Amino acid sequence: MKPEILSVADFAGFDFALMETHFTVHRLWRADDPEKLLAEVAPRVRGIQTTGTATVSPALIERLPKLEIIACCGVGYDGIDVAAARRRGIPVTNTPDVLNDCVADLAIGLLIDASRGIARGDRHVRAGRWPKGGVPLAARVSGKRLGIVGMGRIGRIIARRASGFDMRIAYHARRRVDDVPFAYHAKLVDLAADSDYLVVIVPGGRETYRLVNEAVMRALGPQGILVNVARGSVVDEAALVKCLREGALGGAALDVFEAEPRVPEALWTMENVVLVPHIGSATRETRAAMCKLTLDNLVAHFAGRPLLTPVA
Repeated sequence: MKPEILSVADFAGFDFALMETHFTVHRLWRADDPEKLLAEVAPRVRGIQTTGTATVSPALIERLPKLEIIACCGVGYDGIDVAAARRRGIPVTNTPDVLNDCVADLAIGLLIDASRGIARGDRHVRAGRWPKGGVPLAARVSGKRLGIVGMGRIGRIIARRASGFDMRIAYHARRRVDDVPFAYHAKLVDLAADSDYLVVIVPGGRETYRLVNEAVMRALGPQGILVNVARGSVVDEAALVKCLREGALGGAALDVFEAEPRVPEALWTMENVVLVPHIGSATRETRAAMCKLTLDNLVAHFAGRPLLTPVA
């Protein structure tokens, strides 16, 4: 008998056919009646497959008496109640490293787009407005000051990418990182005041909830651009809209949102804002690697081997 796995969230690019060669997979997100499905399979489920933005609550964990592992297809796992899993002795895995390059690439792409107005120019041409005049002058990227909020795996790669544009790099994190050559700011508001661009790449959760607040945005200033490739919860969206409307912040480029897929309508028509639908890891290559690592963790667990990327 194959171990039974509860899939709580779909994920573009996830190879469920490959997963089903090893496990019996119950797709909760596809069920017409999720409660009915849970009532039927809960006594037999031994593993959960989830994603970085889905929720695995204490109630769900307690409802699965035979649960042995929670495998998250994503580097972030703030939707999983890790404390509840730990109380049951259930390990949690994620998929670090395999998505670092693509998220860093997108961060730089968003930064350039927001600064140079690429998407804005595309809209201008497609609407047939070019014969009537061009778009406003944009801002140069090369040689500017980049502040990175978070200096973990992805933050380091963003810094390496940015160095190719001769940017002056500084960062904020919970503590100073000894093995990077960049200036450290203990206070985020000080980093923002010393930056032309602020790129956010920290985990979500209670510790970083609305870390980028109105004071930080105002310190970044009327020429500054905020780029968020972390979690929507890290940025105070109401304050963001306010600062953009007032001209207190120059622009923003956002891959993530507090209540995605719902995006504040106030942002839709702002020409100085770039909006994309959480596509940081959304390449064929990266999603395949994430799927494989998720599956490899599950296979390792049920084979009695050490987990590849445990987080708890």
